Amino acid sequence: MEKLSEQELVRRQKLEEISKVCNPYPDKFDRTHSIAEARELEDGTKDVRIAGRVMFMRKMGKLSFVKIRDLEGAIQLKIEADKLGEEGYDFFKRLIDSGDFIGADGEIITTQTGEKSLAVEKLTFLGKALRPLPEKFHGLQDTEVKYRERYVDLIMNEESRNVFLGRSKFYAFLRKFLGENGFLEVETPIVQTAVSGASARPFFTHHNALDIDCNLRIAPEIFLKECIIAGFDRVFEVAKCFRNEGMDSEHLQEFTQVEWYASYWNFEDNIKFYTKFIRELVMYLKGTTTITYQGHEIDFGKEEWPRINYVEEMKKILGEDFLDIEDPSVLKERVVEKKLFTMAELEDYKSVSQIIDFVYKNYIRKSIVEPTIIYNYPAVLIPLARRNDANEKIIDVFQVVCLGTELCKAYSELVNPKQQRQSFEDQLKAKAQGDDETMDLDETYLRAMEQGMPPISGLGFGIDRLMMILFDAPSIRDVVLFPIMKPEN
Repeated sequence: MEKLSEQELVRRQKLEEISKVCNPYPDKFDRTHSIAEARELEDGTKDVRIAGRVMFMRKMGKLSFVKIRDLEGAIQLKIEADKLGEEGYDFFKRLIDSGDFIGADGEIITTQTGEKSLAVEKLTFLGKALRPLPEKFHGLQDTEVKYRERYVDLIMNEESRNVFLGRSKFYAFLRKFLGENGFLEVETPIVQTAVSGASARPFFTHHNALDIDCNLRIAPEIFLKECIIAGFDRVFEVAKCFRNEGMDSEHLQEFTQVEWYASYWNFEDNIKFYTKFIRELVMYLKGTTTITYQGHEIDFGKEEWPRINYVEEMKKILGEDFLDIEDPSVLKERVVEKKLFTMAELEDYKSVSQIIDFVYKNYIRKSIVEPTIIYNYPAVLIPLARRNDANEKIIDVFQVVCLGTELCKAYSELVNPKQQRQSFEDQLKAKAQGDDETMDLDETYLRAMEQGMPPISGLGFGIDRLMMILFDAPSIRDVVLFPIMKPEN
């Protein structure tokens, strides 16, 4: 059993004393205003009822000052013995600690030092904190503690509060923007019976009631396109996805992404729509389209973003005929011959698509800083994308890359069931070569496709990575409320 500190023992003794006077954990408190709203009131406004957590106290003889805060604001309380009465003031001075919750009734004033305050006429005790808050936030600089005890991080750190308030505002903006443009929000299964929608290593589980093995969703794509088949012209989902892969500053196994699909669009329509969405989102959240991330100034406000042709750039790196190479060992020899990587560095990459992607990420993507559109992808990379009419080895795909990381991926969708079956079969060949991130051959989806599909373009992006850039966070864990952690010993 955990050994309690002296402060924790004292707080428990105070709890016992409070219990003799009132219920230390009452069931409700009716506020007239949030703290942020109270701060906007004119001096002299009476009968104001606010509540929050005690963050700071300066207790003196007959006059004390307390700072309380809620999620979006803080305010000073001016507490006088003459107004509370001797008994009430003694209760406050002896039994209330930082971290406790209190309610306060009173009048809005501005003190001689210019501080907007509430002159308290009545205090209500609302909840005892049995553990003390850190004296200063530097006590939470241990990142393990910061992520494991996010509630303390949010209590003490305004920067963290701003990130997660911003994330909530993002969801509101997203739904409003898409709704105004004719998109309907839908929900699709997390527990699935086929690995499809993206190239990734899945989590597997067992469905006891049906006695079948299942996988957790790696992307919602297949089901969203089935909604299009069903007649939903424009759909989107805010989807929890799971990929059983490595962890680093940009990747967690559980993450949140948005995917939207529009009938009768191609990927050029999605480029226009996405860039408009980002411009308006950044302005909404930050008040400007120019932000700073880790020392880099980034402008999202340009009407036209730079473009890079993926295939043409890779031809410069790998050679004109790289699209014709089907044997992974041949492609590896080409990469080594060009002195791009050693054979040892390529050992973990089993398929042609994995090798191409590895070279792209290290020789094209990582050097991009400003928001840039990468388009014209090799068909081997994405089996669900539409083949280019002029060259079937190229697909109508684009990504937006910024600061060396992918912000979104979108394409004109493959709606020809015959071509889709061939693409799935090509994926099975890659799986046989040892690529465990390939998709399954999804007969259920192929059957749905045969019902008929209109032209479609879809787009997906990770919310976590976008939040990192918008809020200047160096790690994905800084923008995820409760990132997974190893259990403490």
